[in-house]
Amino acid sequence: MNIRIGNGYDVHRLAEGLPLWLGGVLIPHNLGSVAHSDGDVLIHAICDALLGAAGLRDIGVYFPDTDPTFKGVDSKILLHEVMKLLREKGYTVGNIDTVICLQRPKIMGFIPQMQETLANVMEIAIENISIKATTSEKLGFVGREEGISAYAVVLLSH
Repeated sequence: MNIRIGNGYDVHRLAEGLPLWLGGVLIPHNLGSVAHSDGDVLIHAICDALLGAAGLRDIGVYFPDTDPTFKGVDSKILLHEVMKLLREKGYTVGNIDTVICLQRPKIMGFIPQMQETLANVMEIAIENISIKATTSEKLGFVGREEGISAYAVVLLSH
């Protein structure tokens, strides 16, 4: 069996009056992600980790922010397409471990819904998806609530 590891990272600026999507779940907050798509940093980081592990480059290759087709697109659609690519290449997801870094709001209560949403989109077991949340202790762009970031690590087998 061929085992492959990939990591992903995404960051978006935050601004008032925009929706905040994380893991395919709309989080109630006065700030949301500034992005070409829906700005779901968690899904974008997972997509990059999956693509990287499979040696398929990154999310921008497949869904460029210069393409009007993807303006405002639901990131769950992008994740579904990435999973199709992986399956076509014969890859299976072992597990995913992620971290969302944001100062506010507290999202611990939304994590089970995010896991369920991602598991459904990816067609994998919910227990294979770990989502953690942290602040940056009021340091940097995350601490000043100017942005949000997410990290993902995935294990694929072939």
